[in-house]
Amino acid sequence: MPAYNSIFNQDSSSTTSQVIGNFPLLPLRTRVRGPAYTLPLDASLPAHLSPEPDSESYDALDEVLSLFRANTFFRNFEIQGPADRLMIYGILWVSECLGKIRPSMSGREAQKEVQNIALDNNFAIPGDPGFPLNQMFNPPTNRQEAEILRQYLAQVRQELASRLLARIYEDGTDKPSKWWLSFAKRKFMGKSL
Repeated sequence: MPAYNSIFNQDSSSTTSQVIGNFPLLPLRTRVRGPAYTLPLDASLPAHLSPEPDSESYDALDEVLSLFRANTFFRNFEIQGPADRLMIYGILWVSECLGKIRPSMSGREAQKEVQNIALDNNFAIPGDPGFPLNQMFNPPTNRQEAEILRQYLAQVRQELASRLLARIYEDGTDKPSKWWLSFAKRKFMGKSL
């Protein structure tokens, strides 16, 4: 059985969406500042839920969170379009965040820990020597594109971290969901950021 690919591949390969290297800058439903086009927020939707996939508010980060647990079991992933690269990066980022959360952490402690790594701007982007997926990602062509990509990835990291925390601590108790933490040690494609 193959891994689940992104439904945004056709959107990201069109001429209207911006692609740096071969990494797409897809619109996001976010309050975090950055270069991504902002999708409309649905105020009636709780923080731990995603809109329906056919909704205009559904974005690639909702897809990353909904397919994370299924895709982490795969060691191989066939890239069918640029949005799959965002999915790969998002899954690896979620794995990194889950690795920072311990079962004994309260919601506040976990938020502090995860937001610290999300706000850290010293992370590798495609083309940097420390980036683990350079064989799958083309580097930006110039310094300006590299800076835009770094800002976009920082925006993705912060938004994914906040949505992940909302899902892990959704039940109202101050204990993390064991169903999410059970995936903390799994490595998608045998890689980590």
